[in-house]
Amino acid sequence: MDGNKSFPSDFTLVGLFTHGKASGVIFSVICVIFFMAMMANGVMIFLIHVDVHLHTPMYFLLSHLSFIDMMYISTIVPKMLTDYLAGKKTISFAACTAQYFLYMGFVGAEFFLLGLMAYDRYVAICNPLRYPILMSRRVCWLILASSWFGGALDSFLLTPITMSLPFCASHKIDHFFCEAPTMLRLACGDKAAYEMVMYICCVVMLLVPFSVVAASYARILVVVHGTRSAEGKRKAFATCSSHVLTVTLFYGAALYTYMLPQSYHTPLKDKVFSAFYTILTPLLNPLIYSLRNRDVAGAFERILTLLVGAAKFLQEDLELFSGIVSDLFPFVKKEETGHGILDQAIRKACEKSNLKDVEGFLTKSIQSNETTVMQHDLMLLGAK
Repeated sequence: MDGNKSFPSDFTLVGLFTHGKASGVIFSVICVIFFMAMMANGVMIFLIHVDVHLHTPMYFLLSHLSFIDMMYISTIVPKMLTDYLAGKKTISFAACTAQYFLYMGFVGAEFFLLGLMAYDRYVAICNPLRYPILMSRRVCWLILASSWFGGALDSFLLTPITMSLPFCASHKIDHFFCEAPTMLRLACGDKAAYEMVMYICCVVMLLVPFSVVAASYARILVVVHGTRSAEGKRKAFATCSSHVLTVTLFYGAALYTYMLPQSYHTPLKDKVFSAFYTILTPLLNPLIYSLRNRDVAGAFERILTLLVGAAKFLQEDLELFSGIVSDLFPFVKKEETGHGILDQAIRKACEKSNLKDVEGFLTKSIQSNETTVMQHDLMLLGAK
């Protein structure tokens, strides 16, 4: 073997944690973010799977986005947290290769999926009449398969090239996981093939999907701007702005990491940008796509009432559950329901049948109707 090369051995991860007092705070924050991300994405997958009202193309793609988020945050954060608790900073060559392979596959699939999800929103708003055809079940599976294929291709291309480079300079990784640019800085020898493949992959995985996102939302905003409803414009702009902001920050951080020349990089900047799109994004995605979404809030309320047997309760017993839902989904305003027509119909029926309006009769009749409606909704929920 050439003298400049070294045999594969353990690497040392510097990580995000220092030996100062701030390390405990950072550890606690990352723990909270990780468990919240896992729980939020898990709830989204569960709701979309069991609630028939969410069996639409958008939520089908969103459930797989949540799955990808859970997978790629799990390839990085648990290792980082356990190493901090164990006081260990080493990672074997095999483990580093596996982490690199899985991470590149999952994050690559998300790059493609986010771009295609923007196309879904474009079709829904700009071509609503053709939406069932343009976003059929077959098209949804094709979108999903394309995303996974793109991520897998990226992973199978870059992992062998990167991990076959000779790491003769140092085995100390000034990062919190085995990421491509950081591993490249440790390598020596001819890197031309790697740099060419990396550039092509970045163009295909980052610039193309981001261009699709930008074009789709630009067209959506043009269409929305031409509508007459001021309230519709406000809601559409609020929703689109939150989606665009999240996607822009995600792609922006990745573009900095993979396409900016090495002269602009520092270890601290690399850690901050990588932490954003590998740790924070899996938490932001379900929050952005659900907290402003009335469909998800309604599904959560239906599941909650089903789990506690609320179909047997009356309206006054459901106030607690309504409060819980409003706390979890503060941006969703629940429409008030009135009983004026039902109240008048009951009074007329009482007069026609010569029945006296005793105290509480109207209230009990309305509550009985609400219980029947709730049971009907739950039967629809359990039908799938």
